[in-house]
Amino acid sequence: MSHRLPTDTDDGLLLIISGPSGAGKTTITRGVERKVGDSVFSVSYTTRAKTSAETEGVDYHFTSDEQFNAMKGRGEFLETAGVYGKQYGTPKAPVAEQLRRGRLMILEIDVQGAIAVKAQVPDAFAIFVLPPSEDVLLQRLRDRKREDDAQIEKRFKAAKLEIESAKNSGVYDVFIVNDKIDLAIQRAVDLVLAERARRRS
Repeated sequence: MSHRLPTDTDDGLLLIISGPSGAGKTTITRGVERKVGDSVFSVSYTTRAKTSAETEGVDYHFTSDEQFNAMKGRGEFLETAGVYGKQYGTPKAPVAEQLRRGRLMILEIDVQGAIAVKAQVPDAFAIFVLPPSEDVLLQRLRDRKREDDAQIEKRFKAAKLEIESAKNSGVYDVFIVNDKIDLAIQRAVDLVLAERARRRS
């Protein structure tokens, strides 16, 4: 058992943020992390290769398939996902540690991951980020200029399915429409602060 720090509190909250590609979930996640003083972003493990723009231990923990599967076998993940042949997983231990310290622990995961986490941590607070419309979503995917039309079409189709399954999953407490990013970030922050206040009272 770790020693209690003077900064430790009893209102730890596990926050799940999900949303399809192009909805702005990463920007909102980073915004919440910046504005809520005691927040900690959960760093996932992945078997995909590190890009030159990424930092080990900040963006992801980069690992081999063997190491990932061994961790999975030992039950060390809250949830895992396979995306385009690569594996991703949320480690249990750091999440439990930060919650014990009363922190806001942020997971940015997909709908399947959110369902898995909610099954283990039922009092997690889950937000799903929606685009203002399908047209806007498609335009945002195009504006990123990262992929060709076939890939964009594939992502767009996957995004529509993810929105559908989020609405049917029953795990999300709130849906935020990201029309203007600053307002969406503030809405997410307000919701998190209100939820923590509600649980304290």
